[in-house]
Amino acid sequence: MHTKIALGAALLAATLAAGTARADSGVVTIYSADGLHDGNPSWYGNEFAAFTKATGIKVQYVEAGSSGVVDRIAKEKSNTQADVLVTLPPFMQKAAADGLLAPYTPAGAEQIAARDKDPKGLYVALINNYPNFIYNAAVLKAAPKSYADLLAPEFRHKLQYSTPGQAGDGTALMLQVFHAFGSKEAGFDYLKKLQVNNLGPSASTGKLTALVNKGEIYVANGDLQMNLAQQADNPNIAVFFPAGPDGRRTAFALPYYIGLVAGAPDAGNGKKLIDFLLAREAQESVSTVAQGLPVRADVHPSDANFGKLEAMMKGVEIWSPDWNQVLADLKGDVAAYNQATAAK
Repeated sequence: MHTKIALGAALLAATLAAGTARADSGVVTIYSADGLHDGNPSWYGNEFAAFTKATGIKVQYVEAGSSGVVDRIAKEKSNTQADVLVTLPPFMQKAAADGLLAPYTPAGAEQIAARDKDPKGLYVALINNYPNFIYNAAVLKAAPKSYADLLAPEFRHKLQYSTPGQAGDGTALMLQVFHAFGSKEAGFDYLKKLQVNNLGPSASTGKLTALVNKGEIYVANGDLQMNLAQQADNPNIAVFFPAGPDGRRTAFALPYYIGLVAGAPDAGNGKKLIDFLLAREAQESVSTVAQGLPVRADVHPSDANFGKLEAMMKGVEIWSPDWNQVLADLKGDVAAYNQATAAK
């Protein structure tokens, strides 16, 4: 009897010790959609280095498309590897709906607008951003003015966009087309016509930039933060917002969201990293380094990059999707998209 008690106590001590060792592992793992590690220096690169210097915690970084990082966390649910998730809507909303996130209120959350925070505390905006298009300014004399222009024969297999349902920016393009053309039916009709020029599917938006820069393709979709961060290494790319049939150029906010992963193996370190990336000091470098828009109300950029962002958005009308409705409709919309664009 005493032997069994002693053995049980030893096993309990070993389990507690293992748990403590894991909690103090000195590592945090972040799964992130692409974009914030682009550029040299990159915002992630700078902030991860500063975080490690301040805390001694090493950052393990895993990058994929917006849907890809969520899918990976779902597949690993029985053996969770990630502590922090960063991705675009509606994939962060999907992660929340599927129980992949744990509630956490970051330090300084009161400086983040209510519209940028999940009511259940599962995620908050990290960097604000907008979907756009890019073109090769060395090949084309001017940016295409409208969506109709992208149907021209000169763009046959010289245009590519990331795939709706797989990439956040690709899904954003589909939503933007719905809005620009006034309905899903009209949007799918346009995308069916555009498919003649589309080079093929792409799970990642970020990889298209180099193709545009080299002139292998002339036009691709993207997002403002990522593309501006990529310009230093891809000097031939330029941003544009095409007009819809009514002549209006429109876009919507497409933030990078950040959240704590449910069952995170290093949840304490994950919380520290979330706090660090949302702290005022990190947010003050969002426009200067990441070429994005900070989410804190107490950060007021006045740098040249912020001025450049404002200039690019001049004349572009901003609208707001209902992300819960987008998520509810996503499976059906992606199926309808695949049917509309399938080769005949």
